[in-house]
Amino acid sequence: MKSKTGNTPIVIYDTTLRDGAQTFGISFSLHDKIRIAHELDRLKIDYIEGGWPGSNPKDDVFFTEIRKSDIGHARIAAFGSTRRPRTKAGDDPFLKSLAGSGADTITIVAKTWDFHVKEALGITLAENFELITDTVAYLKDRGFEVFLDAEHFFDGFRANPDFALSAIKKAEEAGADMLVLCDTNGGTLPHEIESVTREVVRSVGRPVGVHFHNDAGLAVANSIAAVTAGARSVQGTMNGYGERCGNCDLTSFIPNLVLKMKMPCAAASALEHLTEVSRYVSEIANLAHNERAPYVGDNAFAHKGGIHVSALKKDTSTYEHLDPALVGNRRKVLVSELAGKSNIELKARELGIELKDEAALPAKVLRQIKVLEDQGFQFEAAEGSFELIIRRATGEYIPFFSLKGFRVITEKSENRPTSCEATIKVEVGGAVEHTAANGDGPVEALDNALRKALEKFYPEIAEIQLTDYKVRVLDEKAGTGAPVRVLIDQKRRSSHWGTVGVSENIIEASWQALVDGIEYMLYRRSFGERQKAPDG
Repeated sequence: MKSKTGNTPIVIYDTTLRDGAQTFGISFSLHDKIRIAHELDRLKIDYIEGGWPGSNPKDDVFFTEIRKSDIGHARIAAFGSTRRPRTKAGDDPFLKSLAGSGADTITIVAKTWDFHVKEALGITLAENFELITDTVAYLKDRGFEVFLDAEHFFDGFRANPDFALSAIKKAEEAGADMLVLCDTNGGTLPHEIESVTREVVRSVGRPVGVHFHNDAGLAVANSIAAVTAGARSVQGTMNGYGERCGNCDLTSFIPNLVLKMKMPCAAASALEHLTEVSRYVSEIANLAHNERAPYVGDNAFAHKGGIHVSALKKDTSTYEHLDPALVGNRRKVLVSELAGKSNIELKARELGIELKDEAALPAKVLRQIKVLEDQGFQFEAAEGSFELIIRRATGEYIPFFSLKGFRVITEKSENRPTSCEATIKVEVGGAVEHTAANGDGPVEALDNALRKALEKFYPEIAEIQLTDYKVRVLDEKAGTGAPVRVLIDQKRRSSHWGTVGVSENIIEASWQALVDGIEYMLYRRSFGERQKAPDG
């Protein structure tokens, strides 16, 4: 069904800095909000809602500071509510804060469900109309672009359609520039969204926007339904952040709008930055990025089954709905017990390893992978360990050091914290190094001792940072004797890699992953130096 919007660009309105900041576990600093605003502007988001002036000092300062920033495309919006009952608009302190914010656009939330008007505000329906009219008129008189967020509109329309429509028409009469229909409880289904939105679009003369929460898992689908019915603007957040189950996820909605619906929006010209900006916001929010997120997840274009990978070699459209590069993502071939030789060949190619002249090598590596995964190893998140397996199989990899032995001692006494010490003996090029180090736990002590022993030979080891450490029990029925899998993520400068170890002894499993991590970094460094060296 063709949208009533025709070729008019859909306006994207981001509320990550306000609605998204209500996510459990998120607390943006002022600096965080400024940085995110710049990234959203780079993504060509049309409106960036910065917060609620007057509600807290941080938001007040944000609107002051953002005016000094070089925001090239987006308009900055401030959020607030209608004037309080029994208070004149000019005397309401929150409206004064909104008017003094310096924002380009003011978004006002208003009640459009009669149940809320009577129970939450405790006023008459006529009085609620006055709140809307007075507030919009006050802000329009001061030269602002004004959007009305019609709170609980779809629930209100279901309960009393005449009142809900009358409420937004009062805003229209007062001069509101956009009428935004909100599914605040997030429980309305797409077919109802499409029907109600179409009726509203027919009934008003102003552009209609929508704002959906994701409590039924339908915020993106509802946004698509609304656009199909004629909505001109969609509000949402990066990565779907927001209170409870979150808001419409713009990282899914925007590519669906542009690549699937073939509808224009300004962000279409910056779509290749989508994955990068999504990950940036996750990092600033200090939340783990959803690696299974559509379009922007690291596994969104990951392939594990051997049949899938074999078909991908012939034509990527066999198992991909679009080119991942369109959204700034990449194809990833995973290696596991479900893999075939094609996985090994493609993964080797991805790593820059040529296997053309070694026809039997992929099958050999595949057998080794399957044996190791049967023991509990997992290589999807441990590409460093996987690359070392291939490099060892081709014979081009020579270990940088060998272990002669280590010992870890954990000591606990009354009224004193637990302390750990590791002693280690390694050999590097015929030289033996014997040293010791302490740590808060046995793994840290072992890591410190290994680094201390090797840094005199390989000073760059000091630049390695441990960024994540995960332990998974593989057989809970075995109790404390169960094998464990340790996944370690490390980085050096801008490079990241993962390694894995498996053992019934957590120290041994950690040792395997730590050693692979250091060996991988040293190999990649030496490999890079060989690549740069002149011929001859």
